[in-house]
Amino acid sequence: MTKARILDTGTIGRALQRIAHEILERNKGIENLCLVGIRNRGVYLAQRLAGYIKKIEGKGVLIGALDITLYRDDLALIATGQKAVVCLPIDKATGPIVRKTEIEFDITAKNLVLVDDVLYTGRTIRAALDALIDFGRPSSIQLVVLVDRGHRELPIRPDYVGKNIPTSQKETIEVRLEEVDGVDEVVIVEKE
Repeated sequence: MTKARILDTGTIGRALQRIAHEILERNKGIENLCLVGIRNRGVYLAQRLAGYIKKIEGKGVLIGALDITLYRDDLALIATGQKAVVCLPIDKATGPIVRKTEIEFDITAKNLVLVDDVLYTGRTIRAALDALIDFGRPSSIQLVVLVDRGHRELPIRPDYVGKNIPTSQKETIEVRLEEVDGVDEVVIVEKE
């Protein structure tokens, strides 16, 4: 059951535009900069950020898409149906769905900006860091999240945040994007 609508099209756009400016300021422009979105919604957010960056700088940045499914530390729990925080698509017959990683450039010596929709326990980001190291050794990895909801289990902190939304363990955050869901909004949902 939807408890509250936190962000809409306008507030999401303004948050991403602000983050784009912060990224450019911190990195002193776009030289050596690349964006990698975590599948699924992180990819769309990375594309939107790249659009704002291009409007500001007049030039584009490299964009990639990262699937972290096989790097998750709870994959065995998910596959056997045990309790786990699941933030990835699952086919009830075959288990977790592995999607394609598309990083078609060398990330070595780049200032890599990793983009995700919601930061919760930190385990998705840990898996993403493990996956990225298989592609090279960036100069830095910075983290963008649209929503930070707290409840961290690992010492992971975002560099750029659209909105901090304190939640209880009985609540979840759903990020809905036009590209996937037909609407731009962030809502708090009460677990049943």
